[in-house]
Parts: sequence; C-alpha cells; structure tokens
Amino acid sequence: MTPRPFRGALCALLLASLLTGRAAALGTSAASAILMEQESGRVLYAQNADEKRLIASITKIMTAVVALEEGDLQASYTVTAEDMAEGSSMYLKPGDVLTLEELLYGLMLVSGNDAALAVAHCVAGDEAAFVAMMNETAERLGMEQSFFCNPNGLDAEGHGASARDMAALTAYALENETFRRIVSTASITIGERYLANHNKLLRLYEGCIGVKTGFTKAAGRTLVSAAEREGMTLICVTLNDGDDWNDHMALLDYGFSTYDMVTAVPAGQALASVMVENGTAPLVALGPGRDLACPAAEGEQLTLTVTVPAAVSAPVVPGQVLGTARLELDGETVSTVDLVALEPSAVYAPPAEEKGFFARLFGG
Repeated sequence: MTPRPFRGALCALLLASLLTGRAAALGTSAASAILMEQESGRVLYAQNADEKRLIASITKIMTAVVALEEGDLQASYTVTAEDMAEGSSMYLKPGDVLTLEELLYGLMLVSGNDAALAVAHCVAGDEAAFVAMMNETAERLGMEQSFFCNPNGLDAEGHGASARDMAALTAYALENETFRRIVSTASITIGERYLANHNKLLRLYEGCIGVKTGFTKAAGRTLVSAAEREGMTLICVTLNDGDDWNDHMALLDYGFSTYDMVTAVPAGQALASVMVENGTAPLVALGPGRDLACPAAEGEQLTLTVTVPAAVSAPVVPGQVLGTARLELDGETVSTVDLVALEPSAVYAPPAEEKGFFARLFGG
C-alpha cells in the first residue's frame, strides 16, 4: 500500500546567535572541505565536497572499519615479508606476533603502512580480498565518489574519495565504540613499541576525539577530525590543505559557536499510529527508534514530516520499522529517523465458540 505522509510544523528553534555574515566569510586553504554533524548528517559547511581526490592515509579509516566488522580483535597474526611497505611505519618485522587490535593501534595512531597490510592479511588472507571488502563497504554506505585500491592510502590510479564520503564514513565509524576508543588514544605502549598519535588536535582542541591524518606528495595533507561538546559531535574533513590544523579548529569553532543540538522528538515518544489489519490491537503507536535530532541555529524554522502506511498486516512486533520521520529546513531534509512500532499486535484468532457460530451460520 502506498505510504501516506502526515505533515506538521515544528516551531521555530531559537537558539545560540546565528552569525549570518560569518558563514559567508568562512573559508579554508583546502581543495575540498566539509563540516558535518555526526548524528543527523547535517552539513554545516561545504567546499568542493563532492569532488573525488587522492586521500592518502585517511584511507585507513575504511581499513579500520572493515577490520572491526570482519575480523577478531584478539586474533593473533605473525608478520611476514609481504607486510613490509614504504612510507609511514609501525616498524613491524617479519616474525613479530601481534593481535589484530594491536595492529589497529599501529594503523590509526602512527599511520603504519605496514600495519595496514598486516591488518588486511590478518582479516582476509590477502590484500586483494580485503580491498574488495573495502569497496563493498563503501558501496553499502553510499560513498558514490569513493574507490579503494589498497588499505594504506598510497597513491594509486583510481584510488580516492570525496570529502563528503569521508565525513559520512567517519560518522558511521564513530558509532563503533572500539573505533572511537582507538582513534582517541593519545599514546600507547605495545610490547616495546611506544606509539604516539599523529593527530595534534587531540592536544590542541577541546573535545577532540580523533580521527586520522594523511599525507603524500600527490594528495597533499589530508585530515579528518571529530570533536564533541555538549552532546554534539562534529566531523571535519579537508583534502589537500596546507594549513589543516588551523582550518579544522576554525571550522569546528564555527560549528560549535553557531549551532546547538536540538532533539525534536526523543526516542520512544509516540509520534503517529498505524492501523493493523487482522490484529489483536487495531492500532499501534509509532515513535522514533532513536532521538530525532539535528543542529540548529537561531532563526531556523524546521518542519517535521512523518510518513507511515495507511495500514499494515498483523503481526506487528515492537521495534518493527513501519515509517519515517524527517526534519526539513527550507525544503531540504536535515535529519531522518525510522519510526518503529512501540507496542505489539498479534494476529487475531477468533475463539472456538465464535468459529462454531460462523460455521453453523454458513452451513460449514
């Protein structure tokens, strides 16, 4: 059945002062840049954000995501000569034995190209199979301007991504608590190795929680950062940026000073209802499976739109996705959440005496 939209206006959100002239004057030294809020995916600043470019070692964000989803953190791996690589290094040697988790620290803190190959071999057996997993994950996440040729980010024809894709990937990665723990680690000792995080923003910027640096001569300096303040997590990506530390701090400052995180509808609050055909309950309430929230600035008027089907068939179980709710600003969607059933409705089964009555009535 065709979904039936229900629309309702959400009152204007009057929050922290919107510096209207500041956004127009905001700029970076980057070839591409983006500032995005993690939970809603709302973009607060964009500059050539959809252009595919070389991305250097921020590639390793995808490497870590695939390893965390497909590998066993406690799996033991013996380093081989095939793991040796040029460029930044964890200084692995053939015969070294490490766990996948230890390799991920070497991957994300000191950007070990050798660690990237070891992770690939540990998880998938060979590099090509692991890279295929990377590209499958990119496709699943809707990273339309991304393609990976290796797990370490060394320049290769066709290898690259857009700033928007890398922000979306990072927003997804930060949902994983292990990823968040690793990239926010300032330093760690693994065996005899002391690993200090290359991300200076962990020390320079209040609330920084990672994420990854990168550099090659062809790609220039690439950087992904994330910071959290007062319940709002902002993700910043710059590609080919010679002044990336300062640009990230300026963009993050802009985001935190201009926007506040607003929860329009909390998780579990009834927002709509749907008819249930042949159900023990004729109607079930629907609510967001997580908070429907987004960053907003003074003077912005958000509109809430709810889309649910006219009716569904029993059975319905709590948590079943049955609709969507979204917040719109000037006709553009800035946050979307699934609407789920808040209560059950089983298939209605008439009592035995009721069945007997209808059988006698119709000669059954």
